Order: sequence, then C-alpha cells, then structure tokens
Amino acid sequence: MLYRKFGKTNEMVSILGFGCMRLPLLPGGDNTNIDEELSTKLIRYAIDHGVNYIDTAYPYHGKGMSGSGQSEPFVGKVLQDGYREKVKIATKLPSWLVKTRADMDRFLNEQLERLQTDHIDFYLVHALNSVSWKNVKELGIAEFLDQAFKDGRINHAGFSFHDKQETFFDIVDGYDWSFCQIQFNYMDEEFQAGRKGLDYASQKGLGLVIMEPLRGGKLAVNLPAAVQKVFDDTDKDRTPAEWALRWVWNHPEVSLLLSGMNSMEQVVENIKTAQNAKENCFTDKENLLIKQVTNIFRGRVKVNCTGCAYCMPCPQGVNIPGCFNFYNNYYMFGREENYRMLQHEQRASNCIECGECETHCPQSIAIRDELKKVQAIFESA
Repeated sequence: MLYRKFGKTNEMVSILGFGCMRLPLLPGGDNTNIDEELSTKLIRYAIDHGVNYIDTAYPYHGKGMSGSGQSEPFVGKVLQDGYREKVKIATKLPSWLVKTRADMDRFLNEQLERLQTDHIDFYLVHALNSVSWKNVKELGIAEFLDQAFKDGRINHAGFSFHDKQETFFDIVDGYDWSFCQIQFNYMDEEFQAGRKGLDYASQKGLGLVIMEPLRGGKLAVNLPAAVQKVFDDTDKDRTPAEWALRWVWNHPEVSLLLSGMNSMEQVVENIKTAQNAKENCFTDKENLLIKQVTNIFRGRVKVNCTGCAYCMPCPQGVNIPGCFNFYNNYYMFGREENYRMLQHEQRASNCIECGECETHCPQSIAIRDELKKVQAIFESA
C-alpha cells in the first residue's frame, strides 16, 4: 500500500480509502439490511493489507437522506477487536438536517456513540452547497468545529461538496479547513469543483479526498464495446477499473480516493493497484487513451446520475436512480434492459413533479424533466 501526506494535517493516509456507502446487502434489496458477515470480511481484509481510512456518514444505508442509516453503527462494530487503533475514521455532519447550533453537537455526540469511539479523526460537513453552506455558517459552524477541536471530539475538519465551482472557492476560503472531499474522475474533470477546484484546495494546503472515482461503477463494468476495445488494444494488462483509479492517483494533488468495494474480488484488485499507483506516472500515450474513452462515453450518457440516492426517498415512491440507470444503459450500451423489474410504484410515471428530489441532487439534474423522457421510452406502449 502506498501512502500520501494528507495536506497540512501531516497525517499519512493510504491512497485507497474504504467507502461504506454501498456495502453488500442481504437478499431482498433493503438498503438498511447490510450483509454484516461479508462486509466485515471485506473491511478487515482491507485494513489488514494497509488501508487506514474508513469513510462513512450519518445517512448511509438508510431509507433516504431524512434520517440515520446503518453504516455508522456497523462500522463501529467492525472496528472492534483492535481495528479502531489501526485506522482513521471519517464521518459527516448531515448539514441539511441542521436547524440550530445545538443540532451540530447533538449529531456529533450521537455519531460518536454509533461509532463506539471517543473521537472522529476526520469530520466533514456533509454535502455542502450554496444553500447549506449559508445555513450552517449563520448557525455557527465555525464555533462548533472550533469547540469540537478543543474538547477532542474531532481531530480534523473538512467538508464534502456538491455545487458549482464558485461556491467551492467560497467554502474553501470560509474556514480553516484541513481537507475536503470532491467528485473527480476522468469523466468529471470540469464537473462541480473540477480540476480548478482541485488545484485551488491543494494550493491552500487542504488534503484532497476523491469520491466517485469510478462514477458509481459506470467506468468499471458493462462498458460500451467501443470503450472496451480501446482498453483491449493497449499493451497494458489492466481492467477498466484499474485504468480509472490510476488516472485519479496520477494527480499529485490527490491524497486518497474512496472506493465502495462490495466484493472480495474488488478489494483484492484495488489493493493490488494501490501498491504501485504513483503520482505523475501516466505517459502521454496513456493520457491520450483516456481521452479517447472519455469522448466515447460523453457521446452516450444522457443523465449525469451517479446513483448516490441523495434524491431519495421520493414521496411518491419513484425509484429515481433506478429509472436513470435503465435510461442511461439504454443509450450507453445499445440495448433495452428490463425496466419492468421496477415495481409499478417505482416507475417514472408516478412522478407528480413536486421537485423535492431536485433540492437534494448533488449533480443538479433536472430530475422531473428527465423522468418524463424515461417514461416516454419505457412506458409509452
């Protein structure tokens, strides 16, 4: 495992972090029903092989963004038996649920109990955008973080980001952050914070955590034939996932990337890749190859959805990420998948255009308009 300095914290972190947002589930598809036996094996194997950064959040593996999930309590159990001392825990304050200054302390104290720890190594203000940043700033986020430092409940403060680039700059300058978390992959160089944001935060001394390096798995499996051919025609024996992860790690500004690994095969492959994925190691030929792949993908993707499910739950029961997954696959892979696998109440036609989903979408998707297109394709007959 390779390690990099985590910005001005001077901490050394594994370049591969374990993201606990998409853990394996037991049969039935209930997002709260984590396969604890398998997930424990995956996380502990990763730690035993050098991963020292475990990322979770208040709502992960819950029913949506409006309440707590099962990821934090599960991580608390996994890190017993001496594993807590081997890793840095990262979790997040649910900014959209904060209504008062007291809420900040209430959530943090609850998270400490759920994680069975007396401190959070890397504490993030979750999913900041222009609205939530204004709200938490007015409610006293700076005072809260300063106090949490002082009393030892957190070691370092950061934020995760979902908004436009100019808002990112404002947030970076708005507090003495130690690190931040942004979406960055070879399809998203100019998306949200983008490369300019990456450079700006790095120049300010912030550690950089990268989420969605595989864009919700879309850069790893079931690739269009034209994309797969580009990879197959190289002299490098690499999977598409390895190409995508190496592209991110090639950037010296990046401290680590998060991977939501849900099989032992994925854990083993990613750890193997992380053993020699150094910065600035891509050749001009390799950069050109990624550019070819990017151009092919951009010609096919219809909705910029990563499947994060921040838009859920829909009051009408629409499975928004599921609808968009079928929609994108229809265009990206040139075949119609079984949309009717969705239960009737989960389909796009049930949308009443209330717009609640759009207020939570990190990608700023016009969800209501796009659902109409999904309906036109799959429910017109």
